[in-house]
Amino acid sequence: MKTIVDKLIRAEQEMSEDKGPFVLFAFFLREDAPDLWDLMVSAPWITKDKSGSLKYVAKKVQGVLSAAELLMLSRIVIIEQDNPALEAMHRAILIEHGSAEILNSNFLGLQIKHAFIITSRRDESPPANKRFEPDTQPRGANL
Repeated sequence: MKTIVDKLIRAEQEMSEDKGPFVLFAFFLREDAPDLWDLMVSAPWITKDKSGSLKYVAKKVQGVLSAAELLMLSRIVIIEQDNPALEAMHRAILIEHGSAEILNSNFLGLQIKHAFIITSRRDESPPANKRFEPDTQPRGANL
């Protein structure tokens, strides 16, 4: 399993450099799907074009995993950034381009038997609808 996780870390880093950082990138083994793993992803850039982003992530993952390893992957799941479970994950684990292992937990109402969290970080970018307005007040001491 370490080999697959290491390959996914590499793919996640490449995608982050190419498209921007992930808020969540994790590999989950659900209790109800033995031997089939889900790749959970969330990022601001994914929200802008879900279909295209899903194809992009799938292509990158296919590029790093062997055929046998790909058979272990059940699906890629996009997690909406306003999902409260995402914030709960960030409170539990903050990691970027690494590997935190979780056993027997619950996420999004699913019982998770095993998980590897590669990235779990809060989105630090400003909301898309918020404009930057420069400060027009002079800086420094009043004389």
